Amino acid sequence: MTVRSTERAWLGLAVLTLPTALLAMDITILYLASPHLARSLQPTGTELLWILDSYGFVLAALLIPMGVLGDRIGRRRLLLIGAGAFAVASVGAAYAPTPEALIAARALLGVAGSTLMPSTLALISSLFPDPVRRGTAIGVWAAAMSGGVALGPVVGGLLLQTWWWGAAFLIAVPVMGLLLVFGPFVLPEHRGPAQRVDLVSVALVLVATVLTVYGIKHFDVVPALAGVVVAVVFVRRQGKVERPLVDVGLFRGRFGRAIVVLVVDAALTAGVYLLVTRQLQERWSPLEAGLWLLPAAVAMVVTSVLAPRLAARFGGGRVVAVSLLVAAVGFVLVPHAVVVGILVVYLGQGPVMALSTDLVVGAAPREKAGAAAALSETGTEFGLALGVAVIGTAAAAASFGAIGVVAAVISVLLAVVARLT
Repeated sequence: MTVRSTERAWLGLAVLTLPTALLAMDITILYLASPHLARSLQPTGTELLWILDSYGFVLAALLIPMGVLGDRIGRRRLLLIGAGAFAVASVGAAYAPTPEALIAARALLGVAGSTLMPSTLALISSLFPDPVRRGTAIGVWAAAMSGGVALGPVVGGLLLQTWWWGAAFLIAVPVMGLLLVFGPFVLPEHRGPAQRVDLVSVALVLVATVLTVYGIKHFDVVPALAGVVVAVVFVRRQGKVERPLVDVGLFRGRFGRAIVVLVVDAALTAGVYLLVTRQLQERWSPLEAGLWLLPAAVAMVVTSVLAPRLAARFGGGRVVAVSLLVAAVGFVLVPHAVVVGILVVYLGQGPVMALSTDLVVGAAPREKAGAAAALSETGTEFGLALGVAVIGTAAAAASFGAIGVVAAVISVLLAVVARLT
C-alpha cells in the first residue's frame, strides 16, 4: 500500500466512523430526552418504550438482508443511499406531531440504519487489505460503536440544555451530510457475489420480533407465544431454502455460546443504562445528568481501544470473561451508587464490545467468517434493543436493586460461558 493510498484509507476510516458512532448513539440518545418528549407528545408508558427501541429492533432485523443487497448494488452506493435516507428520517422524527408518528419515524430510521452498518465493515476490509492495519481499523470501528452507545445520553443531555427533544435527531443531519460529501472521494466501491434475499424469511423475522416484544411490553402471553411460534417457523425455513438468511448450523457449539454472550450482555448493559439515566434525571438536569455519565463513557472508549492489546497477550476469551466479572460488580453497585456503579460496568463492557466480533467470528469455521460477522452485528443491535424492552418493562414490577443483582448473576454466568468459548 503506497503512502497516498494509506492516507486515503485512514481518511476513509475517519468517514466510516461517523455513521458507526451515530447509529450506536441513536439507540441511547433518547434516554435523557424521554421526560421532555413525554411532556410534549404525552405517550403512554408502552408507547414510550416503543419509541426508545423500535429503531434497534428494525435495524437488527434488516442488517443481514441489507448486507446481501449491498453485495448486489455496491456497498458504497448503499451506504450513501442509506445516509440520505437517515438524514430525511431524522428530520421526520424531530418534528413528529404524535407518538405514533415518532414510532414510525424511528422504525424508518432503523431501515435506513440497516443499510449503513454492514457497509462500514465491508468497506474497511476493502480499505485495509493488510491484516495488521485492518485489525487496527476494526478496533477503531469498535471503539466508535461502543463510544456512540456510551455517549448517547451525554450528547442528548447537552442538546437538551439549549434545544428541544427533536434536536437529538437533528444531530444526524450534518453527520450524514459529511458522509455524503466526502464518501464518494475517499471510499472505494465494493461488491460481493450477488445473492437473492429470501423476503419470506425477512418478513418472518420482523413478525416474530414485533409479536414477541409486544407481548413482553403488554404482559400478554398470547402474542409472545405467537412470536415464538413464528421464530420457530423461521428457523425451520432456514434449513429448507437454497440461500438461507441465517445459517442455523453455525449455532452449534462454540459459536452458539459466543452469540449468547454477545446478545445477553448487550441486553443487560442497555437495560441497566436506561434505568441509570432515569435515576439521574430524578436528581439532575439533562446537562448535569449527561456530565455525570461522561466518566463512564470515557472509560468505555478507553478500555475498548486497549482491549485488542490485552487480547493479544492474554487471549480474547479470557479478557472477555474477566471484563464480564468486572461488569457484574458494577451491576451490584449501580442501584446504590449510580455514577460509580455505571463507571465500573462500562470499564468491563468496553473490552466486551470491542472483542465480541472477534470472539464470535473466531468460533465459526473460517469459510463462514462473513456470515458470522453479520450475525455478530445483528446480535449486538438486537441485544441492545431487547434490553430496553425487557428491563424497561421489568422496572415496573421489580426494584432497581433486584434488577442489579439479577444482572450481576447473569453476567457471572456469561463470564463462565465466555471462558469456555
